[in-house]
Amino acid sequence: MMSFAGICGLIFISLLSCSVQHPGASQGTDCSWIKRSSPEASSGVYIIKPVANKKRVKVYCEMLPDGGWTVFQQRSGSKVSFNKKWRYYKNGFGDLAQDHWLGLKSVYHMTKNKTRKWTLRVDLWDHEGGTAYAEYSDFRLSNAKNNFKLHVGNYTGNAGDAIRGSYAGIDQNSFGFSTVGRDNDGCDPCIFGDIAVNECVFSEGGGWWFSRCGSANLNGEWHPTGNHIGWASGLHWRTWKGPAPYSAKSTRMMIKSE
Repeated sequence: MMSFAGICGLIFISLLSCSVQHPGASQGTDCSWIKRSSPEASSGVYIIKPVANKKRVKVYCEMLPDGGWTVFQQRSGSKVSFNKKWRYYKNGFGDLAQDHWLGLKSVYHMTKNKTRKWTLRVDLWDHEGGTAYAEYSDFRLSNAKNNFKLHVGNYTGNAGDAIRGSYAGIDQNSFGFSTVGRDNDGCDPCIFGDIAVNECVFSEGGGWWFSRCGSANLNGEWHPTGNHIGWASGLHWRTWKGPAPYSAKSTRMMIKSE
């Protein structure tokens, strides 16, 4: 027969175990923190609580050998429309485990933490089985009052630096986010040959940090194989494919803290 002390010990261990695992409890401040704390953690949906945010957020963590990455954009088909208004891009939409946009507000709260440096990684897949990537150091977003301006540092990769542009004058760095009804693209108007464009979102589609329309936009209309070349709207990274506009088959954007 188990002693009274033994029974009490089991009860204590049980209570302790229950106190550690709360439904909805945060599992870290971001995916990088989770990976550092649990090196064997697998990719999937986690609950985080960014240092600068009072609320918990569900995110998809891509756990790779170089760390845990918080995915904030994924495209692989037409099931989820990215032709959304400001409030959707601010708060997020889609299925975290599949195609989605995490939300500008959540990304801002994560990168607001000045005690850490953040890397942005863009992964691209073409329709012929090829891949490419771009990484940017010192990534962060400004707050909503400043239209979630994009800030990136040095570029590395093999996809080309499309954020700063394939030609002079279209650097998207330090530009605010634009959607239908929220125009921050710098066009008043922009002239392309004999075409005048007042808002890039109408020709490019989706929402993005447009700068005179620019050479990067991964939130336009998704185009299937055989119908992915020549469209103004698409999943574009123009320093990677061209000269005709090439819409990627799949894209992913994610961030990692150091």
